[in-house]
Amino acid sequence: MLSEQELEQLAALTAYDEYALDEYVFSVLGNEIKITDEEIAAALNALPEDKRNIILLFYFLDLTDREIGKLLSLMRRTVTKRRASTLEKLKKIMERK
Repeated sequence: MLSEQELEQLAALTAYDEYALDEYVFSVLGNEIKITDEEIAAALNALPEDKRNIILLFYFLDLTDREIGKLLSLMRRTVTKRRASTLEKLKKIMERK
């Protein structure tokens, strides 16, 4: 049987998982992006994959438009325009809810 001190030490070493019951995982270029907000996940899911990927790479993986362009074989200017138009679309999707 463990002593009280040993139990306290064991409790201090125990790792507790904190996770949301509703977790939505999006995969983009080998990266898993976890979204815990159901409304945001639903809005992202309503987007075409190519546009969703730009949003995920920019806002969740903190890549620049230039870096995204290189990864997706797009010009930086194209990424910037698609990101802006997709944000407008996301806004409209979120307003409908």
